[in-house]
Amino acid sequence: MNTWNNKADETLVSLYAEGENQAFNVLLNRYKDKLYSYIYYIVRNSEMTEDIFQETFMKAIITIRQGRYNENGKFSAWLRRIAHNLIIDSFRQEKSENLVSCDEPEVNILNNIGLAEGTIENAIVNRQILSDVRRLMEFLPDEQREVVYMRFYQDLSFKEIAEQTGVSINTSLGRMRYAILNLRRMAEKNGVVLTVD
Repeated sequence: MNTWNNKADETLVSLYAEGENQAFNVLLNRYKDKLYSYIYYIVRNSEMTEDIFQETFMKAIITIRQGRYNENGKFSAWLRRIAHNLIIDSFRQEKSENLVSCDEPEVNILNNIGLAEGTIENAIVNRQILSDVRRLMEFLPDEQREVVYMRFYQDLSFKEIAEQTGVSINTSLGRMRYAILNLRRMAEKNGVVLTVD
């Protein structure tokens, strides 16, 4: 087994094409973790990742067995390309399955407020809410004001906030929690509405 592990990818592919099944097992063990991680990073779904992962290796097996594998690049890059194409295919299939036909009478996409990007009235209300929040933020303690500003106005994650402020993520989350409680209390006390009905 150790002698198999020392062989180059191309040698293992050639040996597998000649009927040495052990050669493919070595290739599989060599690349399975990286390939699985690559697929999962894109699809973010364990079940879909497993399906694409298995289908990738099935396609690789068939291609090699049929003698259609060309040694014009790295084996790992070839596997990733197969996986990438399968990912695109699965996204296309998913997209086509989720399309809605306009022929259906119960769906009126031209007259549905739920499908609209937003009305001018909503945009005005949202601007007013942001303005009210900014005004109320001035009364928060410095640490809480800083977290709210970084999260909602700079769109930073709590990890990024923690790194920039030099505190733990839990401390950042705690500051945000107290800031929101304080903002709600101040809004209620001053009759400010912070939600859109």
